[in-house]
Amino acid sequence: MEKVWSIERQDKAVVQSLQDELGITAIAAKILAARGFSSAKQATAFLQMDESIVHDPFLMQGMTEAVARIHQALDEGEHIRIYGDYDADGITSTTVLMTALLELGANVDYVIPNRFTHGYGPNTELFRQAHEDGVDLLITVDNGISGVEQVKVARELGLAVIITDHHEPGDILPDADVIVHPRIPLGHYPFGELAGVGVAFKLAHALYEEFPAHLVGLVALGTVADLVPLVDENRWLVQQGIKQLQHSSSYWIKALCEVTATAQSTINEETLAFYFAPRLNAVGRLQDAAPGVDFLLSETMEQATHGAALLETCNKERKKIVDTITEQAIAQVVADDRVIVVAGEGWNAGVVGIVASRIVERFYRPTIVLGIDKDKGIAKGSARSIEGFHLYNELAKNKAIVPHFGGHPMAAGMTLPLENVDALRQALNEQAQQLTDEQLTPRIAIDVALTLDEISVHAIEEVAKLGPFGTDFPKPLYALEGVEVKDMRKIGASQQHLKLTLAGEGTTLDAIGFSQAEMYDNITYGTPMSFVGDLQLNEWQGNVKPQFLLKDMQVNTWQLFDVRGIRQVGRWLNAVPTDAVYVAFNEATRVYFSTFITASIELAPTQVTAKTLVLLDLPQSEAQLAALIMQSQPQRIYVHFHTEASGFTRPPTREDFGWYYKFLVKRPDFALQQHIEQLAAHKGWAVNTIKFMTRVFFELGFVKIDNERVTVVQGAPKTPLTSAPSYQQRSAQIEMEQQFVYAPYAQLKQWFDERLQSACAEEETAK
Repeated sequence: MEKVWSIERQDKAVVQSLQDELGITAIAAKILAARGFSSAKQATAFLQMDESIVHDPFLMQGMTEAVARIHQALDEGEHIRIYGDYDADGITSTTVLMTALLELGANVDYVIPNRFTHGYGPNTELFRQAHEDGVDLLITVDNGISGVEQVKVARELGLAVIITDHHEPGDILPDADVIVHPRIPLGHYPFGELAGVGVAFKLAHALYEEFPAHLVGLVALGTVADLVPLVDENRWLVQQGIKQLQHSSSYWIKALCEVTATAQSTINEETLAFYFAPRLNAVGRLQDAAPGVDFLLSETMEQATHGAALLETCNKERKKIVDTITEQAIAQVVADDRVIVVAGEGWNAGVVGIVASRIVERFYRPTIVLGIDKDKGIAKGSARSIEGFHLYNELAKNKAIVPHFGGHPMAAGMTLPLENVDALRQALNEQAQQLTDEQLTPRIAIDVALTLDEISVHAIEEVAKLGPFGTDFPKPLYALEGVEVKDMRKIGASQQHLKLTLAGEGTTLDAIGFSQAEMYDNITYGTPMSFVGDLQLNEWQGNVKPQFLLKDMQVNTWQLFDVRGIRQVGRWLNAVPTDAVYVAFNEATRVYFSTFITASIELAPTQVTAKTLVLLDLPQSEAQLAALIMQSQPQRIYVHFHTEASGFTRPPTREDFGWYYKFLVKRPDFALQQHIEQLAAHKGWAVNTIKFMTRVFFELGFVKIDNERVTVVQGAPKTPLTSAPSYQQRSAQIEMEQQFVYAPYAQLKQWFDERLQSACAEEETAK
């Protein structure tokens, strides 16, 4: 799907100032400018933050009361239960508080609700079970703020309840003993964007009465996984957490590095986001999440290895399930729908959000993916949206259809009666009529435009030091504009990847597009092109080089695709766009290609309207082709220039004609058909060469031909060979073949360039 690019252009003076004052590369300076830093002082304060950015945990309302109540439980030996959540943030939150309380000598255990049997958040059944198990104090982490009724039940049972959460509170708060939340009341705490694990860490900090540095690795993992803003103390905690993880002796870290083939010293925020967090999340998506906590609490390497293997198995299974559901969901997509609503029986509720994201990425439409439970008569699932379609508000217009839903503008979860699925699809599609074609066209926001000479190993290493990147400080996306492709090839077992060499500013850069092999058919040599992607370092056999990771490409000028000489039509035909106009200048060519091409083939047209033009053979003259190109002004030209094999090994010379004429003079009434093969072998000529020379002699009146017997005409007037129509036609054909069939690509492109430029100049003059 073609995307619209939006490239941010930084103020050159600001970039230069940052570069000079901070002593950094142009790339790093551009990134800082793109992130809103206009002075070195601002940038330094952000990049060089220290422990002073960490706020006193007792600034958070309820912290003093929570710590007092927990110390009471510690002093009296009360049974404490931590009530967590089944995602990576919830699992790390539970682990942080479990570790702290165990180290403080607490009688503590934990429970994680099952996504499928208990659902998200506080669960009355589990609270009743806690009471039966003799729990005295219940502490929620990464959830609880929505559990008004459930907390009421817990209190009625005699449980003390402390809620620690970071999710958006409702109008009514639970009647817990204590609520610890960075935004309740709003603005009381200096930084309100902590993840659930950040809030649990604050409680641990307060309980220890000193900064618990040994827990920041877990905080980094949960914070990155939950996509909270990586600014203020979140940024510093993640920075410190990553440093700790790079050198930690914890068994779980070593086991995760093993199963993900990660060098521990290279762990960064991308490692956490794309390798570690998905494996933690996978457990809760498919089964009970408790093994995730057990894994993080591993006390032996054997236990950690076993836990990591379970996480890896779950993650592989999760991928298979996602792939299967995605394939089934795509098969249900209705092309004209502006909101995609798909549903399937037995679709795993733990992965439908991932499936929805994949469908949005492919079709760029708001998407709802629902799992059907026929026994309960319900459909339950997740939704993802696009800019311009406020998912929560649009769902709110359908409360009668969707009685249970929640979320925000870009994502939501919901449960509705099975019989309402079609009604929801219809209602949302009617509401989506407001979306314009522009809103339904995917956009790529590009932070920084680069030139190839700005890219180096040092520059890329320096960019990494600006991290961690994440929400509110995203990793930059780069554009390379007007570069040329010097070399390209498909790679991989299934030829699914693309390897390029880009050239510009007197240097080259390797580029790779994973699963981007379809770009191959849209790239032409010598054409200025633009690419969007990421920068990375590629290390191979001890050599480190910059590499560009391709995401998208654009061409802002016409392109010439050279498929000359490729006789197997199928090798190039599939790469031609479906809207192409095919042109043949000879009827025989049109008939020949009609067996391969289902589209109609224009025969020697004087004018066509075509974005893509495919020239199947040669015209009668250069002027005929020039007129067609200047009139149609296509953006893509495919040249095949099919020619019937003439059989000539080389064009006959004047000496060849002279020898052959003398040969015929000496052999009156020569039986051409009978002896032509023998003559061709004797002279090393092609049979068609002899036929051609005979036809020229006949047209000039030098010979008579009667029943395939050739006789020289005595006394025939001397006439130049060039007077013969066949000779003229063949000469013109040779000239056309030399100019178009055998010309180097650069020469051929220059010919088309000149005609297209001339056409543009004529249009400008006419205006």
